Amino acid sequence: MLNIHNLSISFQGEYLFEDITFKLSPGDRVGLIGKNGAGKSTMLKILSKEMQPDSGQIAADKNLSIGFLKQDIDFEFGKTVLEESYEAFEEIKALEAQMEHINQQLVERTDYESEGYNQLMIDLSDVQHQYEILGGYNYQGETEKILQGLGFKRSDFEKLTDTFSGGWRMRIELAKLLLQNNDVLLLDEPTNHLDIESIIWLEGFLKNYNGAVVIVSHDKMFLDNVTNRTIEISLGRIYDYNKPYSKFLVLRKEIKEQQLATQKNQQKQIEQTEKLIEKFRAKASKASMAQSLIKKLDRIERIEVDEDDNSVMTLNFPVSITPGKVVVEALDISKSYDDINVLQHIDLTIARDTKTAFVGQNGQGKSTLAKIIVGEIKHQGELNLGHNVQIGYFAQNQAEYLDGNKTVLDTMIDAANETNRSKVRDILGAFLFRGDEVDKYVRVLSGGERNRLALAKLMLQPFNVLVMDEPTNHLDIKSKNVLKDALKKFEGTLILVSHDRDFLQDLTDTVYEFKDHKIKEYLGNIDFYLQQRNVENLREVEKRNVVKETPKESKKQSYDDQKKLKSLQNKLSNVEAKISQLEKEIKTIDAELAANYDELAAKPNFFDNYQSKKDRLESLMTEWETVHEKIEAFS
Repeated sequence: MLNIHNLSISFQGEYLFEDITFKLSPGDRVGLIGKNGAGKSTMLKILSKEMQPDSGQIAADKNLSIGFLKQDIDFEFGKTVLEESYEAFEEIKALEAQMEHINQQLVERTDYESEGYNQLMIDLSDVQHQYEILGGYNYQGETEKILQGLGFKRSDFEKLTDTFSGGWRMRIELAKLLLQNNDVLLLDEPTNHLDIESIIWLEGFLKNYNGAVVIVSHDKMFLDNVTNRTIEISLGRIYDYNKPYSKFLVLRKEIKEQQLATQKNQQKQIEQTEKLIEKFRAKASKASMAQSLIKKLDRIERIEVDEDDNSVMTLNFPVSITPGKVVVEALDISKSYDDINVLQHIDLTIARDTKTAFVGQNGQGKSTLAKIIVGEIKHQGELNLGHNVQIGYFAQNQAEYLDGNKTVLDTMIDAANETNRSKVRDILGAFLFRGDEVDKYVRVLSGGERNRLALAKLMLQPFNVLVMDEPTNHLDIKSKNVLKDALKKFEGTLILVSHDRDFLQDLTDTVYEFKDHKIKEYLGNIDFYLQQRNVENLREVEKRNVVKETPKESKKQSYDDQKKLKSLQNKLSNVEAKISQLEKEIKTIDAELAANYDELAAKPNFFDNYQSKKDRLESLMTEWETVHEKIEAFS
């Protein structure tokens, strides 16, 4: 399908990767991993032919179609969500225009018996036949199905794309790619702008995708659920194994341990041979033996151990001055966007030196309240900051807060003041921007590099309250760990918007859940919150919509309707219980596979039984959606 041979590319004299070779085949779902700046996004650009390599070849099947979802997209405004989505069907839309043109001629002409009129009828039949083959009579329904899967409501379809945030516009771009039936899909951080329900839907879509998929993501669970192969880019080389992410890490560790043991044994043999050479050299009668051993030593192929790229940023958040005991007080806060209510009558008090997590489904107001606290958007109600409060803010979409036409160095210098301008290069170095890298334009930085730059820029301002909205988006695993350690040590007040349980673990002491325009406080860490909600992870919290209690007005419903609603609610509870049980069983099997893969793989019908559980889970999820839609119809 796609063969990559001896591919090399360099930037400013240094190779990102050199002489890389691999192959993509139908059914491959590849997780492309590596630290920020390793060259993952560059690799996708080369595979999509958006960028040319310095050397090497890419051989592709004839008429191979490639779809590429980039981190940053150029969007044409003035179209509705449906109109923009239909751009995926260029050929179908061209045939529609052709049919419209022919039909218009047929209406206008009256020479029904002429050869020209007859030819128009033949042309129309040919075009309609081609239109049908390409799915022209189904594409609108398919478009609506995928848009809904990615979180859009029917009421959104006729809205202009201009009215949606960058994250929602990214979903439209993803919908277009999924509708195109490309042979190869290249997805650069596809989950960054998706809520849990949309992520789960996308996982199901990709698992059933017939072509090849290459995914750059730092979402471990997403990679484990979707991929069947992992390619890591590290220090200019690639490591390619037919394993999903977590199993790949285990295998890489085992291989490195074997390499170290073999290298150690080889080194012992080399040292013994070198001692014999020195011993024989001293005697003329043994000189020929010494020469023979030297030749033998030269022929030995030295065992190399795979190198790890352990370079990480250095991060420490200093507190500027001590604020008052209460740093944020919100009284009767409400916020609406047009006629959409996001927050209603919110009261909130955040004390000094606390660490607070905002959790809940996308669109429930977490980022909105964060922006209200930092003074970025208008609202109803009263928001008071405490005495001596100085806020540092890390926004979710850094692309909107950094000027792409500035260099990394200029971005920092412009944000610095007289006292810290001399420290700019040192700070950049701590965030892995060294040497010529400071002269890169922001627009060419990867998502992870932009996040690092935003964190570096944050260090130039004094703060004692830190508000961070999804700071782990785009960050590689090692950078996430560095950031988490720094936030643990931070002696100020932290407000953190995140859906990453691993990151939140042992980091916050209070959790606010956002749901139905309100917030609910849980006085404990993320594990306490999940225990109180009786779920295992944030995915379950964010994907489960609790059936709303029947309002008082519902008494007007007929007795039959009330019986039907009650039956549906019981059915929903039953399906949810089965889903929960199956998820636990699959999780247990996954853990057993990771520990005893060979032993379990040898068991007859093991993988058939394993797959049947997954199929059953998928079927139950579909059933859950159907029942839930029926319940919503009663509200």
